[in-house]
Amino acid sequence: MEAPPAPLVSVVFFWRHLAPPASDTRVVRAQISQESGVVEDAIVHLRYVGLAGPQFEIERSFIGTTWGLSEVAGDSDIAYFAAQGSPEAYVVRLRRAEEKRLDLLAFAVGNDAAVESQARRLQAAGYPLISEPHRLEGPGGGYGFRCFDVDGRAIEISSSVATRSVRNPARTESLPRALSRVVLHSPDIRKTVAFYQSQLGFRVSDWVGCLMCFLRCNSSHHCLAFVPGPVSFHHAAFEMCDVDALMRGLGRLLQQNVELAWGPGRHTVGDNAFAYFRTPGGHVLEYIAELARVDDATWKPTVYTPSPQVDDRWGSGVLGGSARKLGYPVKDPGLWLAPPR
Repeated sequence: MEAPPAPLVSVVFFWRHLAPPASDTRVVRAQISQESGVVEDAIVHLRYVGLAGPQFEIERSFIGTTWGLSEVAGDSDIAYFAAQGSPEAYVVRLRRAEEKRLDLLAFAVGNDAAVESQARRLQAAGYPLISEPHRLEGPGGGYGFRCFDVDGRAIEISSSVATRSVRNPARTESLPRALSRVVLHSPDIRKTVAFYQSQLGFRVSDWVGCLMCFLRCNSSHHCLAFVPGPVSFHHAAFEMCDVDALMRGLGRLLQQNVELAWGPGRHTVGDNAFAYFRTPGGHVLEYIAELARVDDATWKPTVYTPSPQVDDRWGSGVLGGSARKLGYPVKDPGLWLAPPR
């Protein structure tokens, strides 16, 4: 059965208009029951998200000062940002470009042999490599390669990246301590999910109807999720140490006149508190706290019936305004085009 047409929506969920037919929900339940086994060279965590756009200097200042990340390297056309509580060399890569796009989505595997194995298996399955496995440039170095996913997004898979020392920010600092997840639009969610399961070893944590799928690669409930729409970036979420730090961060941003796009509230799926903001360049970023942890041995995926309560369990998201200002999904102009750096 084909997936329902992808609606152009300006929200993460808009249940009254996106409620799926019962038949599609049954298809999703069947897909969960037929998931493949463990991929031996599977992804083990999310490394960074790479964004690009024309308002480079404005976004650079916002991410490195207002949002609370630390610029660790860069030049006139690219900048790398680390999070205080993450051992990753960087969690955001920002590049100057003529059009706003998702540049890269980067994942880690366990070792160099897993990098080689992933590259060979993806190539054998017909997914074109952008680059063969090689020693990486940029902060942290490492060994990895780039390829396109099933929708034409550029992804990077790597190992042996040098780590940073970790300092967990106190709640009073209201700083994001790590990159938690990336949410993407896809016109055929089941097809995209199948790629990330079969080729990269992700596991399904939960579905909301047939409209949103949450994927994990470790004990965090999800680090990747897909919603309907043309292939594009929806948002990236950054973990705060707790709800108090999230609220302090929300207040700090509001005092600097940053636009609150939605929140604060709490999602039912993943159980995390949230607050969404729009950057000056039009990207959506999120502060989250208290994301659920998953035990692979016992976790059973749930297909939630779409509802406002699943969307925002507290019902407080309207504090940011009656309309959620997350923007309309527009097809990414960078599909099947390798980033120049």
